[in-house]
Amino acid sequence: MKHCLGLTLGFVGAAALTFSAPAFAAETAAAPGAQAMFDYGTIHHPVKAKGGMVSAEDAIAAQVGADILARGGNAVDAAVAVGFALAVTHPAAGNLGGGGFMVLHLKDSGKTTTLDFREMAPARANRDMFLGADGDVDNRLARRSHASAGVPGTVMGLLEALETYGTMSRRQVMGPAIKLAAKGFVVSPALAAGLADARPRFAVDESSIEYFVGIKANQNWRQADLAKTLRRIMREGADGFYAGETAQLIADEMTEGGGFITLEDLAHYETVTRAPVMGTYRGYEVGAMSPPSSGGVHIVQMLNILEGYNLRADGHNSAAYLHKLTESMRRAYADRSKYLGDPDFVDVPVDALTDKAYATRLRRSIDLSAASKSSDILPGEQLVPEPVNTTHYSTMDRFGNAVAVTYTLNFSYGSGYSVDGAGFLLNNEMDDFSAKPGSPNGYGLIGGEANKIEPRKRPLSSMTPMIVLKDGEVVLATGSPGGSTIITAVMQVALNVMEWEMNLSEATSQGRIHHQWLPDRLAVEPTINADTVRILRDMGHIIGNGPDGSTARAILGRVNSVGQVEGGYISGASDPRGPKSAAIGVD
Repeated sequence: MKHCLGLTLGFVGAAALTFSAPAFAAETAAAPGAQAMFDYGTIHHPVKAKGGMVSAEDAIAAQVGADILARGGNAVDAAVAVGFALAVTHPAAGNLGGGGFMVLHLKDSGKTTTLDFREMAPARANRDMFLGADGDVDNRLARRSHASAGVPGTVMGLLEALETYGTMSRRQVMGPAIKLAAKGFVVSPALAAGLADARPRFAVDESSIEYFVGIKANQNWRQADLAKTLRRIMREGADGFYAGETAQLIADEMTEGGGFITLEDLAHYETVTRAPVMGTYRGYEVGAMSPPSSGGVHIVQMLNILEGYNLRADGHNSAAYLHKLTESMRRAYADRSKYLGDPDFVDVPVDALTDKAYATRLRRSIDLSAASKSSDILPGEQLVPEPVNTTHYSTMDRFGNAVAVTYTLNFSYGSGYSVDGAGFLLNNEMDDFSAKPGSPNGYGLIGGEANKIEPRKRPLSSMTPMIVLKDGEVVLATGSPGGSTIITAVMQVALNVMEWEMNLSEATSQGRIHHQWLPDRLAVEPTINADTVRILRDMGHIIGNGPDGSTARAILGRVNSVGQVEGGYISGASDPRGPKSAAIGVD
């Protein structure tokens, strides 16, 4: 089989160059009245292929997934292979020591489901564990210590997905990652720059210095300890991580560094299969990750608000359009601060928050000519009764199965601490809990009692893997890194597809905005028209991506998507904001 490659080159902010195979132009005619997804008379061109598609933040890992599809694997096999490969090639967020979410659409059954492999608080965790003597949150302890690590879920999640929905063996899907770790791969300039930037973070830990400091562009990078860990997982399955030698290495690291994770915590980790949050928008069906992700709930909530407007009359990314988006974001994030948490511990009013009647009431509170003040917006009291430092990838196979996976260490390179002898970084996901209700986390998000720290609880997350269907067919499998900006980045790409009928490449390349209620500030990417920004300021929006109010450096998400089948061809697009990202198809 041949592979069709769409590879974004250059650093974020530089001109992006996308390569794709133009040989199929004669085969792209759409049905009468339908929009052509492969119109080579346009600026933006998705990658396309009939044998399957992978879109990921790292080209090497994307190629691993494409190779799995070429060998007859399904979308789940490819997703698991990409996940393990990213643990080698994209250590800022690809991981063994973190956790995440997976949304799957299974063509044969027509079912959309999810897998929650989010990290869990250790048994010895308590709600005041990060408070200093003055009663305030000690951010160093919450973000840059062994105590900031939750019990990792990635290994269990990927293996359970493979066993339940995949068709290949662990050896087949993990072999490429093991080879990359043992024999090495050529370091890209972007990866070398990222590791160099993180050097102060690694300086706190001798193991991290050994593993990640001094790695140069264009060198062949071998990771022997990580290869050994991956081999144990391949041979023993989950016991190769949650028991035996690897588990002991983690427990020893915790004992030495003052962390909380024990052998018992590792032995008792479990994933959860959850029903997705479902919604509709103008004939499309949206299936997104459910709590403890806040993304699915609030994307559906915002879409419900926006569905009541004639957005086409505004024009794409006009001031009127962006004003409506901003006000929907402001209200959704206010509700996030109060109602969202781990549904195994708190009652999350998903049905009430995603009810279209509730959205109608929120819509009535929006002034179409002026910005609201976040200080005047409170979490809804009259509900209808009843996650830049992450990575996302999407896969789709020739059978119509699709998988969207977002997983993370929380901050880039997690806490900066590594498990000595195991070759991987620890997460700092405990910061995603509300260490003190009303205090912001590392992304400025406010949390409340629903997200307080409790033993074996999963912290609230913004990670939002999502699948969009129309007439039972996958239109979009998507997601993004970006902390608190994930939800709004994913929603805007979905709107570009559903509302504005863009192809995946065009939908991904458009300028984005972000508002999260508090702080009361609208982040705007530099590609948004300057006159539009001026009008938004005149409406009362407080524009600012940094202390100086500048819009020049805002990069909001890095969305990687597959979907939009036309003429038997699957589309794929990687975000030009990602310096190593790629969409690779198989024919």
